Amino acid sequence: MRSAPKKAQEPASCTSLPANRLAVMPPVGAAASPEASMAAPLTRGAAAGGAPEMSPESIAAERSLDLSQVRTALATTTEVLAAELGNPGPSAPDWSDMEWQVAKAVASIHGVSGLLCGVLRWVGPAHWHAFLADQKLQVAARLPRIQALLGLLDTRAAEHGVAVVALKGAALNALGLYSAGERPMADLDILVREQDIEPAAAVVRLLGYREAGTTWKHRAFEPAVSGGAVARLGELGAADIKLELHTAIREVLPVRTVDISRAIFPARPRPGLNGYPSVAALLLHVLHHAAGTLVLRELRLLHLHDISRLASIMSPPDWDEMSQLVAATDEPTLWWAYPPLVLAARYFHCVPPQVIDQAARACPARLRRWYRHRTLTDVSISHLWVSAFPGIEWARTGREIAGYVARRVVPSAETLAQRQAFAISQPQVSGGEWSQTSQARRILRWLLARQPRQVTLQRVRASMDLQR
Repeated sequence: MRSAPKKAQEPASCTSLPANRLAVMPPVGAAASPEASMAAPLTRGAAAGGAPEMSPESIAAERSLDLSQVRTALATTTEVLAAELGNPGPSAPDWSDMEWQVAKAVASIHGVSGLLCGVLRWVGPAHWHAFLADQKLQVAARLPRIQALLGLLDTRAAEHGVAVVALKGAALNALGLYSAGERPMADLDILVREQDIEPAAAVVRLLGYREAGTTWKHRAFEPAVSGGAVARLGELGAADIKLELHTAIREVLPVRTVDISRAIFPARPRPGLNGYPSVAALLLHVLHHAAGTLVLRELRLLHLHDISRLASIMSPPDWDEMSQLVAATDEPTLWWAYPPLVLAARYFHCVPPQVIDQAARACPARLRRWYRHRTLTDVSISHLWVSAFPGIEWARTGREIAGYVARRVVPSAETLAQRQAFAISQPQVSGGEWSQTSQARRILRWLLARQPRQVTLQRVRASMDLQR
């Protein structure tokens, strides 16, 4: 799936930017407490890695984007970069200037800029290499702040007798599966028991946070004192660290709720910060989360890479344990794990064939057939067009199909409220005018013409603006 190669180039170090780019600057203004300084960014305004606001010229230029060319560039660069991450080649792709700009958007979408910086054997254009190098530094600069926040959370939770589990990225980093600068973390996901949610929320407030909203999955918290630093493309070391409290680990696939909480929370937790019960439990959660993103066509290459890194340290007894863990849940088979497993195996050759076969036997035939030849582009934000029913292949019965279609056509009041809240809190990625459009008008526009996903276009626009 690689484009015609250019002449091989000698790789240059992605850490060759000035060392002081990693230095942490002192905060501007007084923090509410030492804990608050860990939550809020360490600088205000635009940081070194942040993109500027779009100029009027850039806004005019984006309106002239050829969406057909954008779609093709997204697909081409996504598949090439995914292949490079799994099996780096010696030569840079022969891409146009526009494709190189879209490639930066793709690296950002999939959270793999830092990883690509370390594994690519070629350099590419100067602006591409500089982007990857800067992103690696931004991710590396963020990690000590996250670790410090976790340390404070451990102390405060232990003092208040609350057991918490740090989920996904925090656990992967704790295992040493990633080096500094490789894996981005936008926020901290924390699991607590249902009966501990209010004490846990009180602990989070002691860390300098305020509540920012509630969804069916979590309660969200943001720093009470925010520095306002935001990157328009990729990661920013100085950006706020948000925190989400979960009382359950569940995904709706697409109307059936799959809850694996009992496999994730330790049987005998101690007050303070706890890890997963085992590596098998962590992989089970990573697969479960990936399945949830697939329903919305929001999978990231980073999710598949997480699966690959965990699979590399899994022994045969670990794989057996994962099956035993899921057998103790309300959905006792790995039917939902087949799609993320088969995609991870396709791009990283990391999953034992017997594990794929076991998941395939449990997976409904229609879902199994659908994922047999799907690409990362098909099931991620690299897919440009809005899909009316993106997760319908996950519905297992006629009743589930009908229920899913009804929910998509007539969203619940909660869904509409969350859509509105997201439009306010994330205006750059929620779609601007589209996010404010009524459901009836959305349907009409979708019927009349293909509608681009604004979360995708935002990254493409930002990458092109960075080039100017």
